[in-house]
Amino acid sequence: MRRFLLIFSALFSTLFTAQIKPNLIPYPQSLTLQEGKFIIPKTLILYDKLPKEETEYFRKRLGSQVKFQSSGNTEKVHVMHILIPQPKIPINPESKKESYSIDISPKGIFISSDTKQGYFLALQTLIQLFEEHQEDGAIPAMEIKDSPKFAWRGMHLDVCRHFFNVDEVKQYIDYLAMYKLNTFHWHLTDDQGWRIEIKKYPKLTEIGSKRKESMIGAYVDNTFDGKPYGPYFYTQEQIKDIVKYAQQRHITIVPEIEMPGHALAALSAYPELACTKGPFEAATKWGVFDDVFCPKEETFTFLENVLDEVMKLFPSQYIHIGGDECPKTRWKECAHCQELIKKNNLKDEHGLQSYFIHRIEKYVNSKGRKIIGWDEILEGGLAPNAAVMSWTGVNGGIEAAKSGHFAVMTPGAYCYFDHYQGDPQSEPNAFGGFTPLDKVYSYNPIPSELNAEQAKYIMGVQANLWTEYITDFKQVQYMIFPRLMALSEVGWGTADPKNYKEFENRVISQFKVLDKMKVNYAKSIYNISGKVIPGGNGISYELTVSQDPKGIRYTTDGTDPTLNSQIYQGPINISKSLTVKSAYFEDGKLKSAVSAQEFTVSKTTGKKITLEQQPSENYSFGGAFTLVDGIIGNTRQLGKTWLGFQGKDVVATIDLGQKTGFSEVYFNTLENKGSWIHLAKSAQIFISDDGKNFKMIKEIGKDEILSSKGKIKLNVGSQNSKYIKLKIENAGIIPAGNPGADSKAWLFVDEIGVN
Repeated sequence: MRRFLLIFSALFSTLFTAQIKPNLIPYPQSLTLQEGKFIIPKTLILYDKLPKEETEYFRKRLGSQVKFQSSGNTEKVHVMHILIPQPKIPINPESKKESYSIDISPKGIFISSDTKQGYFLALQTLIQLFEEHQEDGAIPAMEIKDSPKFAWRGMHLDVCRHFFNVDEVKQYIDYLAMYKLNTFHWHLTDDQGWRIEIKKYPKLTEIGSKRKESMIGAYVDNTFDGKPYGPYFYTQEQIKDIVKYAQQRHITIVPEIEMPGHALAALSAYPELACTKGPFEAATKWGVFDDVFCPKEETFTFLENVLDEVMKLFPSQYIHIGGDECPKTRWKECAHCQELIKKNNLKDEHGLQSYFIHRIEKYVNSKGRKIIGWDEILEGGLAPNAAVMSWTGVNGGIEAAKSGHFAVMTPGAYCYFDHYQGDPQSEPNAFGGFTPLDKVYSYNPIPSELNAEQAKYIMGVQANLWTEYITDFKQVQYMIFPRLMALSEVGWGTADPKNYKEFENRVISQFKVLDKMKVNYAKSIYNISGKVIPGGNGISYELTVSQDPKGIRYTTDGTDPTLNSQIYQGPINISKSLTVKSAYFEDGKLKSAVSAQEFTVSKTTGKKITLEQQPSENYSFGGAFTLVDGIIGNTRQLGKTWLGFQGKDVVATIDLGQKTGFSEVYFNTLENKGSWIHLAKSAQIFISDDGKNFKMIKEIGKDEILSSKGKIKLNVGSQNSKYIKLKIENAGIIPAGNPGADSKAWLFVDEIGVN
């Protein structure tokens, strides 16, 4: 390996260093603490033959912490020196391009790597060590041998729903570099805006880069700001500048040009590319829309010309072509599409989607590149050389790997950073879902269903940041930090969920760095976390915090815990309807947000419940118990309190423990058509004394559910039974004229209560 004598100091200490784990993120594959310390000198003299771009980055990152001078005189102390083999000496082809080692002793710091990329990653580790130990003036002696587990360690940014300028995109790239991520997935086109200049098609940015207004607030409110948005886009010169900036940080930018769906912004500029005449306009709502690219020759010519310009700007091996959420409504009604299906002996419109992706892949391959797309590109058969980005869960990645295709794992349940990361009641408005730091950290990108040979096709892991509800860059920072740190360690392959608390402490140590950088990170890690558990007469409410739990104070009468509260000593028994408010205090001072949780207790609360079909992984927090935990779901926050089922009915059986009298049954379903969530189609209620033989006592249809707006409260007469079963029927396939038409509807259900 190339050997970099990075820093040499005449000052040293032979004192034994306590065996304290350094606060590095991602943690190295191998780190051995040794005796002694390296004393940080006040001035470092840089040897002039160090790799310039990487070393200049090092200088700028450390800033005023250490003074630098330049000199070619290697006899002076505090010299950064590089020792490399002559060019005629070949680099070991088996060595990993991102591998490096660092030896820190009282005499100096040495970095070894075969590549500039490995050297750059070593510098990231060294920067963190300098930042951690600058105040005490010495870095413990240690030996680090390190390399990543996964080749693709990515972060995505959607600039279509909301736009971020060149400087902000560069900051985003810097965040990735800090934590050793190496891929920036840049989502550049969508229904709500076209953000990349294409010189052959100027109307894409003249028309498609703006919209008349934007949806604001929760989707169910259906409210708009009435303000024109845009035109916002990146010129080709700006893109070249950003690509170069990323390359200097050894980060690959993978551009995404959406097709065949998510095309409204493009169709607003060039309506002749659609199946119908239009006119079209860039979407003002979020969601999925029926108007998509029509698979005709002029469309393919357009897309090939667009991709030509994109590939000249981005040297990445992969070009992301989207492929997700493409409704087939227009294709079903289009004579050209139907003729194309017959002509090519395609099975149906899903086969037409595959035909579309195959054609695009063949063209991209002809230019020496490869395509990657969301897992819907599996529909109708995967293109020969395509890679899959598995977002709807892990099944897309499993299917791809088993068929010999590469995959990047990015399941929404673990990797969607537009989800809430703390208590939704104390968080800014988010898209939905609940993905806290510990859940991100717990993710293993290699599905257990794959054997060792198939697992080789998992390229890595990526998190996605969709920006429907992220209007400025401060909010971008808030949503990615600190979750980006967990993703970093997952991608590096050193995450250890069993020792999450230790990781959490390292995260908190990194907050000092983010504070200096004035990054607006989420402090959810400091807030009270509540968990409902079976216990007592029904349920108990367990409160936890990352600090000393003795600092938790709470009330059970809904009053402010800053005024009059109890010291938390263990799970709080919930035997009646009430509101728990809690907060964390240090030295009598409030240190967290005040968390509030309302409980509605019924005869089912805390009872044993089973589901015949399990919810989607994205919306499964708490599992079946969520339906009897005493918490009524918030219709504006699809976080912790709802279970979501795509294309599945809910069949729930509750064991009341003994024969119990009741006359009322209630449950809620949700309607949010823009997110493909539809009210239940019907519902039936059954009772049983033995859990085997059930008798239906009530049935309601779509009209009654619709009139109640999903808040179902039913009088079932005087009943007395040990078991109660609810069957709540999913709406099925979404009908034409709705977002996501021809796809499976989502059914969201929260508390099932009996009184």
